[in-house]
Parts: sequence; C-alpha cells; structure tokens
Amino acid sequence: MKRIDICENGIYVVFEITDENEIKLLHFSPLPFNESDIDPFCKEKGFALFKKTNGFHLVELQVSGIDRAGERHGNKYIVTAPGYRMKFKDFKDLNTQLGRKLEITCFDEETGLETVSHMQFYKDISTVRCWTEVFNKGTETWSVEYVSSFALTGIEKEGVTSQDDKLKIGICHNSWQRELQWQFYSLEQAGLGMAQPREFQHSSKVLGVTNVGNWSAKEYIPMGYLENTEVGTALVWQIENNGSWHWEISDQEGHLYLQLSGPSEIESHWSKQLAPNESFVSVPCAVSAVNGGFDKAIGELTKYRRIIRRRNRDNKTLGVIFNDYMNCLWGDPTAEKEFPLIDAAAEAGCEYFCIDAGWYADGSWWDWVGEWQESRKRFPNGVKEVTDYIRKKGLIPGVWLEIEVMGIKCPLADKLPDSWFFTRHGKRVYDRSRYQLDFRNAEVREHCHGVIDRLVKDYGVGYIKMDYNIEPGIGTEHDADSFGDGLLGHERAYIKWLDEVFRRHPSLIIENCSSGGLRMDYAMLSRYSIQSTSDQDDYRKYATIAANSPSALCPEQSAIWSYPMTSGDREEVVFNMINAMLLRIHQSGHLGFIEEDRKALVKEGIEVYKSIRGDIKESLPFWSLGLSKFSDNWVSLGLKCEGKSYLAVWRREGKDTCILPIEHLKGKNTEVECIYPSFNECEFSFNKNNGTLSVKLDKPYIARLFKLTTK
Repeated sequence: MKRIDICENGIYVVFEITDENEIKLLHFSPLPFNESDIDPFCKEKGFALFKKTNGFHLVELQVSGIDRAGERHGNKYIVTAPGYRMKFKDFKDLNTQLGRKLEITCFDEETGLETVSHMQFYKDISTVRCWTEVFNKGTETWSVEYVSSFALTGIEKEGVTSQDDKLKIGICHNSWQRELQWQFYSLEQAGLGMAQPREFQHSSKVLGVTNVGNWSAKEYIPMGYLENTEVGTALVWQIENNGSWHWEISDQEGHLYLQLSGPSEIESHWSKQLAPNESFVSVPCAVSAVNGGFDKAIGELTKYRRIIRRRNRDNKTLGVIFNDYMNCLWGDPTAEKEFPLIDAAAEAGCEYFCIDAGWYADGSWWDWVGEWQESRKRFPNGVKEVTDYIRKKGLIPGVWLEIEVMGIKCPLADKLPDSWFFTRHGKRVYDRSRYQLDFRNAEVREHCHGVIDRLVKDYGVGYIKMDYNIEPGIGTEHDADSFGDGLLGHERAYIKWLDEVFRRHPSLIIENCSSGGLRMDYAMLSRYSIQSTSDQDDYRKYATIAANSPSALCPEQSAIWSYPMTSGDREEVVFNMINAMLLRIHQSGHLGFIEEDRKALVKEGIEVYKSIRGDIKESLPFWSLGLSKFSDNWVSLGLKCEGKSYLAVWRREGKDTCILPIEHLKGKNTEVECIYPSFNECEFSFNKNNGTLSVKLDKPYIARLFKLTTK
C-alpha cells in the first residue's frame, strides 16, 4: 500500500494505491487527513465491520455488457463496470500556467479502456477543476453509459456526531421568473437520513439533481453545496455544461459519496460508442473546499469563475445597458418609438442601447424568426437609421437575436434539409413553434456567422442580446450514437462557434439570455461576459433574484433589470435601481414618460454605479441575512473588497428596523454612508462591537445602498 499526500491552496488531497493496485481517493477537504475518519464505526466500537476503503473510487465508469458485481441497489453510480476493477497505471504531478495539475491514469485489461482523471488547481484559490478522459486502447467497440467527472466518497467522515445531525445540503432551484432559489436540507429532509445505526445498512435511495435538455438551468442551477456544521467545513461545486448534467449523493458501505457528471444514459438518454483508438472527454466541473460556510465557499468559486472566463473588456468596464423590452416596448419596436427612448437613455447616462425582439418582422414575429432581415414596416428607413442615431447620441447599438432557432413559418425553414435541424423518430423536433438548429452542421454555423457579420457590418452593432426560448428535449438522432450524444455534440459545437464569433469580432458583447436565466452555466459564462438573470417583471420580487445572483455567477456578469414604472413614485425608482446597482444595470422602462424628479433618480443611480463599478469587478459577495426567499420581508446583498464594503438593503413588509450582521467588520472602525439615494432620511447605525448595521426604513418597499469604509 502506498499513500500520496497533496496539500495545495488549502485543500488536502490523499490518494491510496492498494496492494491490489487500485487507486483510491481517500480525502478531499480543507482539513488534514485523519486515518480514523475513514471508518465511522471504529471510534465507537473499536473495530471495523467491513474493509474500510471499499468504494472511494477515483472514477466511476459504466459501459454496456459488463456485470456490475458487488453490493449495489437501484440506479446509484457505484460499483460501475469496469469502474470498480480499474487498476492504477500512472500518476503525474505537473505545474501549468494556471497552477498545479494532477493526471491519474487507470486501466482495465479486459476491455482495454483507460481513464485519465484531471485535477487542475489554481494559484491561491481553493478550487479544483476536474474532468475525465476515456480512451479505448482495446480491440472491441464499447458503449459508455456513464463516466464521472468527480467522485468523492466519505463526504461525511469528519467529526463525531451523526451524519444526520451535522450535514447540510444546498440545492439551487431555478425556474422562469423564479430564478436562484436556494433551499438547504438535512439528510432526513433530502430522504437520505437515518440516525446512524450500530451497523450500517445498504439503501437504494439517491439524492439526484439532474438536468435533461438544452436549457441547462430550467429546474436547477448546475451547482450544489454541502456543509459539515460540526467541523465548520464546506464544499461547493458547479458542473460546466450547457445541457444535460447530473450530480448525486448517496451511500456506499457506510459512507456517503458525491459524484458529478455530464449526461448519462439513465437520466438523459446519453451513451457514446468508443471504437478502438477513440476517446471521450467528460464534462468539466469545479469543486471548492473551504473552512467556513456558504459565503466563504462562494467567494472561492467566484475567484475561480473570474480565472476561467474569457478575457474581455466588458467585465472590466461594466457598461450600463438600456434595453427597450421590460416595462417598455415589450417586443414591439418601431423607429418612431425608439428615438425618444434613445434620447432618454443617453440623458440618464446609459452606454449601450439594445433594440429587443421584433425588429425583423412586420407583425407577429414569434414563429417567423430565422432570416433576421429588418422590417421596413417597423423601420421605414431601415434599422441603420436608428443604430446611427444611437451612435450619434454616444451609445453603442445592440439588437436582440435568437440564433439557435428557426420559426416554423420562416420561409427559409421549408427550403432547408432536415440535417440542419434536430430530428427524432424521423421527424423534425420543434417546441413553441420553433425548430432547433443543429450546430454540428457546418452550413448552420456559417449561416449564423453570416447573420452576426451582417449585423456588425451593416448596422454597427456592438451588443447582442442572445436569447433562447425553447427546450428541444433529450437531443437528436441524426449522426449520433444516442439522442443525448447528438445533444452534447450540438452543445459543444455551439460553444466552438461562439469562440469563433469572438475571434471574428473581439469587441462584440453578447449577453447570454434564455427566457431570462435558464442557461446560467459556466460552459456559457466562461465565454459570454454578461448573463440575463430573469424575466421577472415585478421589481419587488426581483430583489430576491438580484440578491441571490452572485451565488451562481460573478457580480459583474449578473444583469439585473431596472424598470421604473410610469405610475410609480420616488421610492419605487430607488428600489428598482438598487436591484441592479451592485451587479450589472439593465436599464429599461419608459424613461421619456416619467416625472423629471424620478428621471433624475435614474440618472443619479447610474452616476453612483459608475463611481463604484471598479470595485464590483474585484469584489466577493456576502449575505448578512442569508440568501433571500420571495417571502422574506427584508433582503440584503453585500460586496466586499479591499478596505470597503457595499450593502444593498431592501424592505418589503414587516418591521421597520433590521439588524444586519457583517462578520468581516466585527471589531473594526468603520464609517458608514448611504450613497443612494441622495435624499435619504432613514436612520442607520454601525455597531463595531457586534459588527452589525442597524437600518430603519419607515415605509414598506424601500431600499437603500450603503458604503462601509474601514478606517
């Protein structure tokens, strides 16, 4: 038996190479390894009931046609075959430009299959990126049904209290207009709990969180969280795929395990044929391990997200965008309507102006999309007249696109072969009166490049809101080993196409939008600089989505609508503006039709934002009141950076006073000022001894933005 001990950026990793030449991942934690933690019963009973490192596989790999031996119940991804019998072959400990990198090779002699597990560390960040390569070095074709990108057994092992009492699991539920709703569960609430028995018992229960289809976040953000409240440690993870993915927690031989993967056969109709000399690369994922709780874990993940993201000017400058859709034109633009909006947006201090949906159709446009030619009925002198005017007013013009779909009434759709589209059971796949284009097809990609090139060249477009409003399901059968294989191939081809777009147009800003926030994933967000977070049209509810958004993406990528109402008052404008002011402002609303004092508050909010946005792009989030729910009367979001912090506070209903803990300012001399709005008369006070800010907001639906400077 041989041990390999790694300590990098505060993460302790321990591998064991057994006498049977199997490699085990025994430990991945911010705490040093304790041998006795491996057997949860030996402390109490003085002996083990089983071989204590059963399980602990570095990688799980399931292919068709091999018996899954051993103790396995249900659909749990344990004792996979040939995963359970893979032998250790090689261990590489490398240094890359990003940081330390481990590459561990295992093989199965009978099938000739070989896996390479990659673990990329990043300098000064407690986060590891993991993925698996599978190679067929044998003589027979094998069908891969599942491969893990990260597998960790023993996630409960630190501490002496029962796993039911000490573990807390976080799942980020997501839905159209109800994005980013974190719920935290005990094992019992998650269906995994059982007061730790004197003898462990096998189960068939899995806590599985899964996405199937091309909307990667339609039910859950591809993330998860696990906290050990006894010892004060936490893991947070994200799966970086713009389609199907799966993670699960369950038990094996008395321990709990966590596994992360992309698509799989059981959950998402994915399998992949590997002929001799072929290979497959799994979906990457990232795992942060910290001493601390949720805020600390998200902080490390935020640093990592900034490292893997495409370098771009937008995430440095944090430009203010006006979009004519929300509480404004609602997808019914005309040249006549746009000109006064452009004037109002420029006067308010916006820097981009985006013409939203409808510019390409004379009337109802939903099922006619696909050719992307301007409507001369809506724009008698052409769209260029409007984009030129946008430029004249000092703003950069933008337009709305939904490039991945083609409406069933689009004249072009009937002229194209089925190979351009997703097909299943011999028929084109469509959803909500649109066909899904297949980006594996080179002609599709060239068609879409032509659209982008034309918009940039003919209209001077510098911003594109790239929307996506359908769900084509499990995938396509065309030129694919399985429906899911076709879907994954399309998604990877789309990402490759997107990389090509940015190479062709390096200054172009493209917003990731999918009916709001239904594709919030870091396959997309490592390319796109900005993400639409919601189509929520009630600003009072939007505060919750805004406050929670830095858990799923960097603050400087989180686009939040601010849409003053035509019949509102001053406090409504302030509430709207503060929704966006610690993130990215997506300004909208009929700015040309609101009272001058309310219009001045929009301009003031944008001016304040411009004065602090340099800090936003370097900041880390914190939640004084915890993550927000729609039912909360008080909501807060904080950002901290060197020497200063910002705190947005919203009151919806309830008591007029709230005390907000700010742990990192406890015991520090701190100066507090309300930086927006300038007319603030509400009371506030900082308590150095407790590290708390007391805020009194004397009416419902009031918000304030504070700056806290450490002296």
